[in-house]
Amino acid sequence: MMIDLARLLLFPALMAFVAASDLLTMTISNRVSLALIAGFLVLALLCGMGLHDILLHIGAGAAVLVVAFACFAMGWVGGGDAKVAAGVALWLGFDHLLDYLVYASLFGGALTLLLLYIRQWPLPAPLTGQAWLLRLHDRQSGIPYGIALAIGALMVYPETEWIKAVDLTHLAMH
Repeated sequence: MMIDLARLLLFPALMAFVAASDLLTMTISNRVSLALIAGFLVLALLCGMGLHDILLHIGAGAAVLVVAFACFAMGWVGGGDAKVAAGVALWLGFDHLLDYLVYASLFGGALTLLLLYIRQWPLPAPLTGQAWLLRLHDRQSGIPYGIALAIGALMVYPETEWIKAVDLTHLAMH
């Protein structure tokens, strides 16, 4: 039962934290990426994931890390975004990686267009006392892409073996 709860809550909670943190501070702590790695490893071992599958998941995370850091080096994404994308890929593996990347790209594009549109207009006076809104509204600010990464991940996560293996009847009885 505890493993099922961990499957249901750990990854989604980390994604919610990523989105909220990036929205409010425009940063994503390295601790979140470390928690994604540690959470994956612990849960994979507790769930009995085989070494071959663990290595495939690590390969997916490493592949995304290489590409994401190339994007970071070009100034296209933040370092926290690159590390979170790799952490998500670690959890999802190659089986769900393409779906994740498509969702994250679509939500990221929509978020970017929305912010570019909103930034054309002055921030309403009652909202100017909120530092996070001023930062978000600033045309010189980046895009809190962690929001799109988290939403994309949450769109795909229910389709993974992590969730499909949860015994809901067992959870409902407690």
